[in-house]
Amino acid sequence: MKRIILSISFIVLLVFTSFSPLGIRDYKVRTIVIDPGHGGKDPGCSGHHHQEAKITLQVAKELGRILQENLPGVKVIYTRTTDVFVELHERAAIANRHHADIFLSIHCNSGVPDVYGTETYTMGLHKSTGNLEVAKRENAVILKEDNHKQHYEGYDPNSPQAHILFSLYQNAYIENSLSLASKIETQFKNRVGRTSRGVKQAGLLVLWKTSMPSVLVELGFLTNKKEEQYMALPSNQVLLASGIYRAIKEYKIEIEQ
Repeated sequence: MKRIILSISFIVLLVFTSFSPLGIRDYKVRTIVIDPGHGGKDPGCSGHHHQEAKITLQVAKELGRILQENLPGVKVIYTRTTDVFVELHERAAIANRHHADIFLSIHCNSGVPDVYGTETYTMGLHKSTGNLEVAKRENAVILKEDNHKQHYEGYDPNSPQAHILFSLYQNAYIENSLSLASKIETQFKNRVGRTSRGVKQAGLLVLWKTSMPSVLVELGFLTNKKEEQYMALPSNQVLLASGIYRAIKEYKIEIEQ
């Protein structure tokens, strides 16, 4: 935690000297990294009959297929293609090693049985207790990792203060991340027919060290019986993937014009 506090002055400086990636280079979407959340010894949240890790992998593969069929000039890379455990820092490292232009992490949500709808997150300050709880749940995965204190600079997933400090990262890409997140939620609402709970921000470790616009998509609540049934159907997985694809295409056109 001391290392986090020592670096806070640098992060704050970054916040107040924010710049857009569009001003750094001739920005084009050439490489997209798709991250199916959880996997292996980390199944994620569970519904009555289905686990998050399996649904996210199915939607991720469908999204990759649609992208490759319709955007032939774009390279698609997955953080995993089977039911294996990938550490959070390695997911970001995969995106960085391939100089990705978009990092998209796919998840299913968890809550009380009657809550439902999609959410798309970017890295940022928590604006509600609910956002913090999502961050804490997603970030708790690191407790399954070896040497997690070393990889995450002493980060404690149970500390609200740690979440706030980490949320100050990613500022250089926040404008583009928010733009993509907004487009995804709009597609879910207007084209897929889902209930959108909006674009939100939280200190999510899987987005922390990515050096590109990054979002985390919550497809729906596995703890809601109807939503679990919806997300488990292959035809609906195609619809969800198609909505994300259309948002990426719209984002690509917008920033490359």
